[in-house]
Amino acid sequence: MKRISIAITCSILLFASCKDATPEKKSETSMTDNPLLTEWNTPFGVPPFDKIKSNDYLPAFKVALEENQKEIKEIIKNTEAATFQNTIEALEFSGKNLKRLQRVFYAVNGANTDDTLKASAKEITPALATHSDFINLNAKLYERIKAVYDQKDELKLSEEEMRLLEETHKRFVRSGINLKGEKQDRLREINTRLAKLGGDFGENLLDETNAFEYHTKDKKDLGNLPESLVSLAAEEAKNRGHESGWSFTLQRPSINPFLQSSPNREARKILFDGYAMRANNDNESDNKAILSEMAALRLEKANLLGYDSFASYILSDNMAETPEAVIGFMNKLWPSALAMAKTEREALAKKMKSEGVSGTFAGSDWRHYVEKVRKERYNFDEDETRPYFEVNAVRDGVFALAKELFSLSFKEMNNVPKWHKDQQVFEVLEKDGTHLGIIYMDFFARESKRGGAWMNALRSQMNVDGMVTPIVTNNFNYPAPSGDSPSLLSFTEAETLFHEFGHALHGLFSNVKYESLSGTNVPRDFVEFPSQVMENWMSEPRVLRLFAKHYKTGEVIPDSMIKKMKDANSFNGGFSTVEYMAAAYLDMAWHTKTENIPTDANAFEKEAMDKLGLIDEIIPRYRNTYFGHIFSDATGYSSGYYSYLWSEVLDADAFQAFKDTGNIFDPETAKRYRKMLSMGGSQPGMELYKGFRGSEPEIGPLLKKKGFVE
Repeated sequence: MKRISIAITCSILLFASCKDATPEKKSETSMTDNPLLTEWNTPFGVPPFDKIKSNDYLPAFKVALEENQKEIKEIIKNTEAATFQNTIEALEFSGKNLKRLQRVFYAVNGANTDDTLKASAKEITPALATHSDFINLNAKLYERIKAVYDQKDELKLSEEEMRLLEETHKRFVRSGINLKGEKQDRLREINTRLAKLGGDFGENLLDETNAFEYHTKDKKDLGNLPESLVSLAAEEAKNRGHESGWSFTLQRPSINPFLQSSPNREARKILFDGYAMRANNDNESDNKAILSEMAALRLEKANLLGYDSFASYILSDNMAETPEAVIGFMNKLWPSALAMAKTEREALAKKMKSEGVSGTFAGSDWRHYVEKVRKERYNFDEDETRPYFEVNAVRDGVFALAKELFSLSFKEMNNVPKWHKDQQVFEVLEKDGTHLGIIYMDFFARESKRGGAWMNALRSQMNVDGMVTPIVTNNFNYPAPSGDSPSLLSFTEAETLFHEFGHALHGLFSNVKYESLSGTNVPRDFVEFPSQVMENWMSEPRVLRLFAKHYKTGEVIPDSMIKKMKDANSFNGGFSTVEYMAAAYLDMAWHTKTENIPTDANAFEKEAMDKLGLIDEIIPRYRNTYFGHIFSDATGYSSGYYSYLWSEVLDADAFQAFKDTGNIFDPETAKRYRKMLSMGGSQPGMELYKGFRGSEPEIGPLLKKKGFVE
């Protein structure tokens, strides 16, 4: 979610060398013909997805890169003394078409890719890394930036202008501008190679996820799977060429309900192992060599820049600041989480044994027996709650919460272009009817979409020559409706909608001058805070009553069911925390290495998990070969996956601020909270938080929330 700098280099052979660069006239023709490069005469300037074709992107990038190259050269050639306006702002405002193009391309490639987009990404991603180096490693450009920076105390800049100057200067230094000769040449090579490897990693992961199938003709294998998911599995079987039966895939809306419901232990193991071994099968889609090379290159890059590890380099620009701070923070929580998970394991293994099942309790059994123990202890069946969480009702729930807290309203727009027919688009309005922004919501899993859930900004807010309002997206992988069966969500899936909507609000509330400081352009360990704080409202009875209504009868979810659900969800908290933290520790294990990066990725993972004392029945939420958060080019969480837990401290403490007023919708607290989000990255993350809360966050509310203390 951090900004991507815009530049070009003469060595980009993918598009054009300096000698044979496309002439100006040809670029103007492309500007006229290519919908990605023309003015978008659409409602509120949304991308013209109905006119954009997959093969438009590559030629559009060529034109936009050439255009931006000229802008950068003009800044450098300026004979006037460097000023904030003719250097810092000029750089900030450059690359308009390229920035717009990048946002659209990566949003579509992540959510609705095809062979053309995949092939384009293989060229575009390394090229963008190379042209980013052209800016960030450009000595003449930095000379002008440093000239402005050196006189910053005499310039009488506003607070936001000073922040832009400092962040711009820091970006160049952290990019390696002070490296000379062969060292800088090597850094350029590393950046380009890393970009390519990250793209390859993500493509391999998507291919492996899509290739797997478990097909059964025995309906007993389905157990008590909800009818809506049974229909979806039958539809999947037909799509894969079967005349009958049910097919299950490694997409979470398919595999997780099967692991919970199926009484067929062998089938559960097949799916569990298929998920756990993605891109780790010694075939053409194997990611082990890729991730080891990436880790080695990252360490080499960090060393070139003067850091002993890649984590030290990354964290020096985050709230945590050091690897020691991150690991120390996690170590405070790990013993309690692991102890809780072990207690849960005992209960689950005991339940399995009571049913006369022989053998050792395994990871593939965990989700199945969680549901049984919950039902036994709390008289709770998750499938009874799904009818209250129909996907559109949950969407209306986050809208209702936004209305209660911030007086927002949402108007569906059926006249705007979409990248997929299933998308829903809404105009977001202030209480007085003023336009705030646009949100696209893309709910359902498909083979063309990467896994997980995320937010994109198709357009970031800025206010230079007038307010430019944001356009954001929320993307999910929910089970699609099938036949007469709507998309019914589990509690956790519904909670994810609240989470991603929190990211959307962060983008929508932005109210700063400069685009690079707007919205979610904040430190990585702050960016998850606004999303996770929204989850706190999700399980509050007052909020559930706003939207959790039976999709057939309209009955509001009963208080008795809310209590059972909350009690039941308190069980398995150890598992949830441990599987997440195991992945966060694995991220840090790779990126705190100071020498001798392992080439045997599986052995390294086992060693790291054994050191933690991770129990055999739990694997990291993301194992090495499918840890897209840290190894794919689609995200930027390397040395930063801990940030979800770090942000939980912030979100628990922030929600406590609402609770302390006696009103979880307290308008004054909501006003302060919105003001904090509106400032984007115009202040350091902790300063923003202290401005809202009045002090740094306390860890106590998080420990209580997780059940680690009374």
